[in-house]
Amino acid sequence: MIYTVTLNPSLDYIVEVDEMTLGQLNRTKTEAKFPGGKGINVSQVLKKFDVRSKAMGFLGGFTGAYIENYLKSIDIETEFVEIKGDTRMNIKLRSEQETEINANGPTVTSDEVSSLKSKINRLTSEDCLILAGSIPASMPETMYEELIEICIQNRTKFVVDAEGDLLKRIVPLKPFLIKPNHHELGEFFQTKIDSIADAIPHGRELINMGVQNVIVSLADKGAVFLNEACTLVANVPKGEMKSSVGAGDSMVAAFMATFEKIGNVEEAFKYSVAAGSATAFSLGLCTRENVEELLEQVHIEKR
Repeated sequence: MIYTVTLNPSLDYIVEVDEMTLGQLNRTKTEAKFPGGKGINVSQVLKKFDVRSKAMGFLGGFTGAYIENYLKSIDIETEFVEIKGDTRMNIKLRSEQETEINANGPTVTSDEVSSLKSKINRLTSEDCLILAGSIPASMPETMYEELIEICIQNRTKFVVDAEGDLLKRIVPLKPFLIKPNHHELGEFFQTKIDSIADAIPHGRELINMGVQNVIVSLADKGAVFLNEACTLVANVPKGEMKSSVGAGDSMVAAFMATFEKIGNVEEAFKYSVAAGSATAFSLGLCTRENVEELLEQVHIEKR
C-alpha cells in the first residue's frame, strides 16, 4: 500500500471574475472547491492510475470534513488525524492576473503529532510512504526526519517531495525518490541550473549522497532521471501551459504508480513526464486519458 502524508492540507476555493476591481463589489463568474495539498494531489493522481493509496495527515473542522468526504467520494481511502482546529482555506482568484491568498493553517498539538506517528508506525516493508509539501510552523522542523526514522526502523520505503533546508536534511537519509525542479536543485547546491547539461552532474551528486532515484524537472526544457544504474533525459510534450499547480505531484504519483506495477524506471519516468505535462496543460490534475494522449510525444534518451 502507498500512503501519502499532507501535514497542512487546505480547502482551495477557486473563484473567477471577469475583471477584478479592488474596493468595490465583484461578482464571481465561476467558483469551485477542491482539496489542496501535495500529498492529497499525489493520492488523487495515483487513483487515476488505478493504484490504491491511503491519504494521511491532519484534518479538522468543517473544511477538514469537506476534504475527507470529497476524497471518499472518489474512492480514496483516508486515515487522517482529527485535530481541534479548522483545516485552512486558501483562495485562488483568477482574473486578469492570478492571485493566491493562502492561510497559515491550524495549530497541531504534540498529542496529535504522536497520533500520526502511531499510524505510520504500523507501516511495514511492503508499504511506501510519500511525504510531500512543507511543514507547518506549529510543528517541529524535524518532523519529516522523525517520520522517516520510523520508516527506516520498519524498512518502509519513503519518497520525499520537499525543497530548501528540508530537502538538505532529507538527502542523507537515502529516500527512494526525490523530485526537485531545476530551481530547487540549484538552491540545494547554491548555483544556477538552466539546462539538462547543468542538471545531470548535480543530480548525479545527489545519487552519490545516497538518494536512490532522482527526477529533475526543467519546465519546457525537459526532465532528467538518475539512479546508480542510468541517466535518462526526456523532452516535454507540446501544449498550452495553463497552471503549474500539481504538476510536480503528478510526476511523483505517475512514477510511483508505474514503477509499482512494472518495476521499470524508464517507463515510469516516461509516464511521470507525461503526467506532469498533462496537469500543466489543465486547470486541475491530469486525467489518465490526457496522460496516455501525451505519452507518445515523450522521448527518452540514455546518457
